[in-house]
Amino acid sequence: MALKATVFKVELQVSDLDRNYYQTHSLTLARHPSETDERMMIRLLAFALNASEHLQFTKGLSTEAEPDLWQKNLHGEIGLWIEVGVPDAKRIRKGSNRAEQIIIYAYGARTAPVWWQSIQDDLARFDNLTIGYLSPENTAALAGLANRNMTLQATLQDGLIWIGNSEQTLTITPEYWQRARLSD
Repeated sequence: MALKATVFKVELQVSDLDRNYYQTHSLTLARHPSETDERMMIRLLAFALNASEHLQFTKGLSTEAEPDLWQKNLHGEIGLWIEVGVPDAKRIRKGSNRAEQIIIYAYGARTAPVWWQSIQDDLARFDNLTIGYLSPENTAALAGLANRNMTLQATLQDGLIWIGNSEQTLTITPEYWQRARLSD
C-alpha cells in the first residue's frame, strides 16, 4: 500500500518591507512521505521570501517536470521557478531555460557546500539564476516550527527574515552564493 502525503494547513502573514508586500496567505502544504519537516518548512520559507498572489506550490517531489514552487503569468509562461535542495545541472538548465528567473535554496551542512564547489563554474553562465544557502542551524530551527496547523508571521527586511509563531521567532539570514543578473 502506497503512503499518502501528510497535509499541513498554514496561515502565513507576510510583511516584506523591502518590496512593500503585505498579505496573509492561507496555504495547504502536502508533505510527500519521503519529505522531512525540514525540507517542507524550507519550501514554506521560500514561499515567504518570494510571496505574491500568483506564487504556488507544485506537485514537487511527485513529478520531475515541476519545481517546488513557481509563478506563472496569465499566458501560462513561468516567471519564477524555485527549487529547494541541490538539483543537478540538467534540472537547473531546464528551469533556467523555461523561466524568466530561477532561485535555488540549498541546504545541508555537507551536501550543499560540496555541491556548490562542484557546480559553481557551470552555473556562472546563467544570468537568471540566484542561489541562496540556508545554514543547518537555521533549517533545524525552522523544522521545529512544523505543525499540522500553523499560524506564522514572516517579516522581511534588508536580507533578513524573521519567522515565527506566537511562542517563538527565528531570525534567518540566507547566504547568497550567486545572484541573478537580470536586466530591467
